[in-house]
Amino acid sequence: GNIHKGLLMKPVTRIQSRTVALPTRDIDTDQIIAARFLTTTSKEGLGKNVFYDLRYDKDGAERPDFVLNKPEAKGCGILIAGNNFGCGSSREHASWALLDLGIQAVISTEIADIFRNNALKNGLVAIVVDQESHQWFLDNAGVELTIDIEALTITAGDGLTTSFSMDGFARHCLIEGIDQLGFLQQQQDAISHFEESRSWKP
Repeated sequence: GNIHKGLLMKPVTRIQSRTVALPTRDIDTDQIIAARFLTTTSKEGLGKNVFYDLRYDKDGAERPDFVLNKPEAKGCGILIAGNNFGCGSSREHASWALLDLGIQAVISTEIADIFRNNALKNGLVAIVVDQESHQWFLDNAGVELTIDIEALTITAGDGLTTSFSMDGFARHCLIEGIDQLGFLQQQQDAISHFEESRSWKP
């Protein structure tokens, strides 16, 4: 049988969670997960090193003033990030680390393409919204949001709804809970079926 089933993750059609805001601009992949933590090929346990140099002081103690260390950040699955989030080098570990921390979605006005592609490929929903919506999300950090991947909407508790766009292929993979290989394998059955139906048999 196939070792790789192409089933990367459980299907993601809707995310409902409170938000935590990190409005700092230009947070690059090295700040998300520093190079010194990249020795692992496992996705487990990376979450404790997310934003390491922002979260901990030089002695490794948590900085109480950093947003993700505050008690209200516990259990928040949606990160409202500053502009140009995930810039810098391609680093799949960045998505793995955020997911391991419990972050299911990142919302910003601009998300670096390579990071966004890596994120979506790993089941981390990366969403770009307009400036006005983004500002509202920053101003109302801690609010509960519902992200609907099928309808491409974000709804706040008070009914405020924002729509967003997403690459159709990435959206399909999220909803189906598959990765790119899984998508190709889905097509393989159709290809084989087509070949069999067209085969010339003497």
